[in-house]
Amino acid sequence: MTIKERVFSGMQPTGTLHLGNFLGAMLQWIELQKTHECIYCVVDLHAITVWQDPKELRRSIRQVTAAYIAAGLDPARSIVFNQSQVAAHAELAWIFNCVARLGWLNRMTQFKEKAGKDRENASVGLYAYPNLMAADILAYRATHVPVGDDQKQHLELARDIAQKFNGDFRAGIEERGHADGIFFPQPEPVITGPATRVMSLRDGTKKMSKSDPSDLSRINLTDDADTIARKVQKAKTDPEPLPSEPDGLKGRAEAENLVGIYAALADQTVPAVLAQFGGAQFSAFKKALAEAAVARLAPITEESARMMQDPAAIDRILADGAARAREIATPIMDEVKDIVGFIRA
Repeated sequence: MTIKERVFSGMQPTGTLHLGNFLGAMLQWIELQKTHECIYCVVDLHAITVWQDPKELRRSIRQVTAAYIAAGLDPARSIVFNQSQVAAHAELAWIFNCVARLGWLNRMTQFKEKAGKDRENASVGLYAYPNLMAADILAYRATHVPVGDDQKQHLELARDIAQKFNGDFRAGIEERGHADGIFFPQPEPVITGPATRVMSLRDGTKKMSKSDPSDLSRINLTDDADTIARKVQKAKTDPEPLPSEPDGLKGRAEAENLVGIYAALADQTVPAVLAQFGGAQFSAFKKALAEAAVARLAPITEESARMMQDPAAIDRILADGAARAREIATPIMDEVKDIVGFIRA
């Protein structure tokens, strides 16, 4: 049986989406929806692996949804919903909890980073987070997953889980007409886009992050023009002028980051940017960068704010997306339950 190509990805509704999310993921999502069947999720089940204020969580789910759509995701073309509205995610995650091995999860570096030294007080959800991520993808038998470098290990785990499930239940899978013994595909990472790894404005060696305590480290999609300009002006640089060739950026993490951001925002190549600004001081370049950022992000900020004035409209988009997601996931989960040996009503 041929498995249909399908894209799945999502973001957590914790913190405010920022320039790194936009350049590193959302632009790619927008392009993929032109050529693929796409499912884009607000992963609120993942958000509660650490405690969230319920009122703030609801607001954040709507805020991320508004940002998705304001940035260019079309809820008529792509499926846009929040994870908790589709029970298949949690159901399949439990089955995968019983397929995945402890040794696999013990190797996940993100848990070690997020739990820190106080691992005994981390939630079980934070530890088993990668199994839920695998369920998110495989509940739709998705074949392609746009991911950042920091999530590649989790996607590898999803591939391992898919392979082990297929092996453990090969007989039942073949009985159901999958002659090749493959029920779940091996999802492939999609790592493309103009700036797949946007770094902090305060430290060019660290990824731009919602969790960074310094708001100056990132440009939020909710920032106004003055805030964007101020953050760009305060961005860390070095005393040397910009080089004229890409090789001149080696060993200059902050310069490389800012040039890469400008190139992505202006839809130019890095060599083209350096041909234009080579020899210039950062003061002049930062002014151009701030203008490019405002021009690209201001319409998104304005449309997100407009949408947030009508939360009921956002909720209708999420409900419609969830209904369409369930149409795909429910028959897949019915097959999974039959393959595992459950009795269904």
